[in-house]
Amino acid sequence: MDSQMRDIDQKIFNFSNDKNFREEDFYLSSSNRHIYKMLDNWPQWEKNFLNIVGETFSGKTHLINIFLKKFNGIKFESNLIDNNHLNEIKFHQNIILENLDNNVNEKLIYTLLNIVEQENKYLIVTSRKSVTDIQFVLNDLKSRTKNFIIQNIEKPDDELIFALLLKSLSDRQILIEKKFINYIVKRVDRSYSKIFDLIYKIDKISLNKKKSIDFNIIKEVLGE
Repeated sequence: MDSQMRDIDQKIFNFSNDKNFREEDFYLSSSNRHIYKMLDNWPQWEKNFLNIVGETFSGKTHLINIFLKKFNGIKFESNLIDNNHLNEIKFHQNIILENLDNNVNEKLIYTLLNIVEQENKYLIVTSRKSVTDIQFVLNDLKSRTKNFIIQNIEKPDDELIFALLLKSLSDRQILIEKKFINYIVKRVDRSYSKIFDLIYKIDKISLNKKKSIDFNIIKEVLGE
């Protein structure tokens, strides 16, 4: 892994700071490269409906904001959409719905899908589970979810976990030797939320003990 990490300090995927969506801060890996490339190839898609699926902290919003900076569009939180938003989308080619689940006005979402299709617009939906797996009540909406291209952000690989740990800890001004990060990478659960929980614990323990990170602290947060 060390040879793959040589320039990792210069190119980091910053999950933890939602205000930082610059493309140069996005770290490409096997976990997310396929989605990045697809967004970058807009509008050369097979369908006009794209669903980006990934757990919390997996970088969905970062990807979306890079896309919007390049190609423009309008973005809504799915559970906040109303009739005024339906009027707004008429002036945009790209529409983004963030965090879609079954806690939405299904009739409005269905109407939005119809507008996208009828006016040949593009819709990108982010969600924690595939739109085809969301338990919608409205049968017409369920049927429309079959029109989506489904793209999953995969579990983080070693390279991405290393980048995430290094960036997040340095943002918190926590000094940690790379040998400790390598130790964590080999043992932490392949889950974005678990990784951030671990970072939070390291930060808390470091503050409480007022000491630099060592193997004892690492083993403590890993539950070893």
